[in-house]
Amino acid sequence: MIHFNKFTLPNGLRVIVHEDHTTPMAVVNVLYDVGARDENPEKTGFAHLFEHLMFGGSVNIPVYDEPLQRAGGENNAYTTNDLTNYYVQLPAQNLETAFWLESDRMLSLAFSRKSLDVQRKVVSEEFKEHYINMPYGDVWKILRELSYKKHPYRWLTIGRELSHIEQAKLEDVRNFFLEHYNPSNAILAVGGNVQTDEVKRLAEKWFGEIPAGKKFNHDVPREPEQTAARFMEVTEEVPLDALYKCFPIFPRLDPRYYVVDLITDILSGGGSSRLYQTLVKEKKLFSSIDCYHFGSLDAGLITIEGKLIKGIKMQDADKAVEEILQDITEKTVSEEELQKVKNRTESLIAFEDMSLLSRCNNLAFFELLGDAAIMNDEIKRYGTISVEDIRRVSKTIFTPEHSNTLYYFAKNKLHDQQKTVA
Repeated sequence: MIHFNKFTLPNGLRVIVHEDHTTPMAVVNVLYDVGARDENPEKTGFAHLFEHLMFGGSVNIPVYDEPLQRAGGENNAYTTNDLTNYYVQLPAQNLETAFWLESDRMLSLAFSRKSLDVQRKVVSEEFKEHYINMPYGDVWKILRELSYKKHPYRWLTIGRELSHIEQAKLEDVRNFFLEHYNPSNAILAVGGNVQTDEVKRLAEKWFGEIPAGKKFNHDVPREPEQTAARFMEVTEEVPLDALYKCFPIFPRLDPRYYVVDLITDILSGGGSSRLYQTLVKEKKLFSSIDCYHFGSLDAGLITIEGKLIKGIKMQDADKAVEEILQDITEKTVSEEELQKVKNRTESLIAFEDMSLLSRCNNLAFFELLGDAAIMNDEIKRYGTISVEDIRRVSKTIFTPEHSNTLYYFAKNKLHDQQKTVA
């Protein structure tokens, strides 16, 4: 059980306090309710760009890292298609330094052509390095566009096209900031060797006078139900052929989300999992294979990806994966197999909760979902899942008309290099 207190400032900033007096440290986590799904389709990559711009200095603090380092702290951030999260770890006695830094860039982030040019170049190089020049780097650009036709999950967090960042204008960036980075769209989670009354005093002192801004309305287009299988193949300079299969799943708050999470473990959670045991160890079709999902707020994807052993035909590998998926939809898993993945999930949750940073991060995330208290119900939700739930949900997901399949061939194969869609 993770204990916490929470309150909301008059300007709409939600504050969560998790007292843990076993540590001399403190964490200040600021989650902004903005991700890549909230971008204009013609101006994508802005949420991720702001992950960089927010460290570029504010009007009053030119270099964010310098005062934090003097206070013995460290920081980082990450962006997803659903949210942007910034966090600071530092000695608890220097807690106010983090409040000063985070509130100042929320109130008065510095906008300059120089700062934009610098960070735009950094993000552009990141785009080229990880998504253009890296082997298999374009896989998720292809898979998202294959699997989504309406929903903004159809583009990467870093952006739909490199040109969107390269051509970003200072006015566009300023407007994006004013629309999203304000108390009404933020959640502040503070944890560690802190007192709730002191956190409230600091929150009111440093964040209380920041204008509320307008609560952003996530007017996200709903993805229509997929009714026909989609297929694509590409040929690139990569070392091995690779197979990717995606199937639509459910939003994060749907009870079936927890069933899907266990299904991924049954299929690929370790050396005794079905995909690895059968296709890597026994049949030797793949050198590696995995099954996972991203835990998206809106309806996401469950994905199977594997690198083929040289000489194996793609169609044979695909057929072998389909046979395993068919098996889990038609036959009930054993109670022993289900309990094994439940135990593994429970251990992973418990291990994650050992980290103060993870606890604060998760409290902010579950508050974004609707209530930080949901965090304490997670293990219970997994515990109620039955073997029949596994079979029923698998049968719903793994149908031919819901499949999105990518054959990614190594270039030494004699295949057409044109991307084709069936």
